[in-house]
Amino acid sequence: MLIVSRTLALPETELTERFLRADGPGGQHVNRTESAVELRFDVARSPSLPEAVRARLLARRDRRLTDEGVLVIQARRFRDQARNREDARERLAELIRAALAAPKPRVATRPTRASQERRLAGKQQRGRLKQNRSRPWTHE
Repeated sequence: MLIVSRTLALPETELTERFLRADGPGGQHVNRTESAVELRFDVARSPSLPEAVRARLLARRDRRLTDEGVLVIQARRFRDQARNREDARERLAELIRAALAAPKPRVATRPTRASQERRLAGKQQRGRLKQNRSRPWTHE
């Protein structure tokens, strides 16, 4: 069971792990061991996720999320499989924890008079600068 928070835990049956050969340091041994981990979690069909969390996870523009709604996390940071496995699980939990909190709604505010005046003064200054770059006007 992967414990995400006090209120949410994912059963092992919803996680799919695949082990593959990792690139990077390890010498000749790296060619024989499958130390990298690919962790898959079906966000779209998971019965454990609350609907609001599922919607927030699927709405993310994340390249690790497939078109079918499966989240794929690859862990190959460490040289041994157990540490990569823990790393992948912790990264999945962190991603779901981030989606647990509802984003604070933005409150629309009006710009202050001083900020509007600063903006207009800046535009006028920029206009004068560009005007000075033009050729002088002569009578012909």
